[in-house]
Amino acid sequence: MKRTLLAAAIALTSSMALAQNPFVQTWYTSDPAPMVYGDKVYVYTGHDEDAADFFWMYEWRVYSSSDMVNWTDHGPLLSLASFTWADDRAWASQCIERNGKFYWYICAHSKLSGGMAIGAAVGDTPTGPFHDALNGPLYDDGSWDNIDPTVFIDDDGQAWIFWGNPTIHYAKLNPDMVSFDGSVSIVNQTIEGFGAPNAKERQKDVKYQDVYTEGPWILKRNVFPLDKKGRSAKKSQSLYYLLYAAGGIPEHIAYSTAPSFEGPWTYRGHIMPQEDTKSFTNHCGVIDFKGHSYFFYHTGKLPGGGGFGRSVAVEEFQYNADGTFPIIHHTDAGVTPIGTLNPFQRNEAETMAFSKGVKTENNDQDGVFVSDIQNGDYIKVREVDFSQQEATTFTASVASALQGGRLEVRLDSLGDRPITTLQVPRTGGWEQWQTLRTAIPSGITGRHDVYFTFRGNKGAKLFNFNWWRFES
Repeated sequence: MKRTLLAAAIALTSSMALAQNPFVQTWYTSDPAPMVYGDKVYVYTGHDEDAADFFWMYEWRVYSSSDMVNWTDHGPLLSLASFTWADDRAWASQCIERNGKFYWYICAHSKLSGGMAIGAAVGDTPTGPFHDALNGPLYDDGSWDNIDPTVFIDDDGQAWIFWGNPTIHYAKLNPDMVSFDGSVSIVNQTIEGFGAPNAKERQKDVKYQDVYTEGPWILKRNVFPLDKKGRSAKKSQSLYYLLYAAGGIPEHIAYSTAPSFEGPWTYRGHIMPQEDTKSFTNHCGVIDFKGHSYFFYHTGKLPGGGGFGRSVAVEEFQYNADGTFPIIHHTDAGVTPIGTLNPFQRNEAETMAFSKGVKTENNDQDGVFVSDIQNGDYIKVREVDFSQQEATTFTASVASALQGGRLEVRLDSLGDRPITTLQVPRTGGWEQWQTLRTAIPSGITGRHDVYFTFRGNKGAKLFNFNWWRFES
C-alpha cells in the first residue's frame, strides 16, 4: 500500500511539474483577450471570485509574457469602481493600442439603465494606469445584449467593435476610439452564416447546425483559397473571421468568415469542441506572436474551480492551408517556450510558469508581490538561462510579520535536493521588505527550470515574496 501511495504521489508531482495550463494559478481568471505589443503578449482577463455560485466578477486583471510560459501578474488594473456608472458584473473585455494609447473596452451592469452596457477606459501603457475615457458608457440602451466587446483596426485604419448575446451588434469607431461613426448595426444571423437564424426566429423543435451564443472575437487574415483539386490560388484575398462561443450551454467555440465585416458571413464550423473542461462557458482570443499562432480560452480546471471559477489557458496551432482553423483541443500541457528568462536581472516573484498554493497582492508602493505562502507551496519558473556565467549567490526580497520560514531553490524537479536555502526571519510586517542573500555552494550553469519551494510551520502564513535574482 505504501508503495502504491508513493507511486501515486510521484506521478501527481510529475504531472503537475509538466503542466502549463491553466497558465494563471494564483486567481480564477476568465475571458482571455490577448494583445501583442512590442516583444510581449498582454492578456486582459476577468476575475471570478473564490467560492462563487454565480459570475461574481468585480475587476479585470492583466498578465504578460515574452516567452509564452512565464507570465507576469500586473494585478487588477480596472474595477467596477473605475466606472461611476457601473455597479456589477465586470464581464469580458478587450484592449487595443492606437496612436500610443491603449483602449480597454469592458462591459458591466449599468446603474443608469438597469441593463448591461459597453464602456471604454484609456491608458498610456499596456498596464495603465487606466481611467474611464468618457465618464459614462460608450453604449447603453438598457438591453442585456451588451456584453463581451471585441475590437479590431483594419488595414485602412478603420476601427470596428462587435459585441452581444444573443444578438451580434457592431459599429464603426471614430479615430478617437470612444465614439461611433454612424449608428449601431445588427448582424443578420442566418443558417448559412452562423448555423442558425436570429434568436427570435429560431424554432424550438428544429435542430440547427450551430447557434451563436456570445463572446465574439474578430480578426483578419490574407489567405490563399484552394481550388477543387486542393491547389492554392496564386493571389491572396482578405478574409474576416468572427469567432464566438456557440451551442448554448454548454458552449464550444465556432467561427464564421466574410469578405468584409459587414458580411455576408459563412459558417465554418467548430474550432474548440465542447469537452470536459469543467466549465460550461468558453471565451476565446487569437493572436500571432513571434511566428507562432496561439488560441486562448478558459476552463474550470484549477482546484476548486468550475463554471463560476474559471481559468485562462492557451494552445499553439497552425492554420490550415486554405486559411481555415483546425480543430483545437484543450490540454494540460499548454505551449512550448519561445524564449528564455535572464536570472541575473531583477525578476518579479509574480512572474511564474506554474505555482501551487500561493496568491498575489498589490499596493501602490511595491506593485504586485506573492503572498499567502504556506508550507509545501511552490513557484516554478521555466527556461532560466545561466549559460552566460555561473551563478554563485541568490538574492530575494521577502517580508514576514510573524515567524518567517525557508525559501528553498531547486533545479528542474521538485524532488531534487535544494541547491541553496534562504532563511526568512520576522521582518516586522507583511510588507516590511528585507533583501537577503545566500550562497550557492556548487554554482549553477546551463539552462534550467527553477523551483522556489517554501517550508515552515504547517498551516500558518510564512512570508511574502517580492523579487529575486541570481548573481555571479
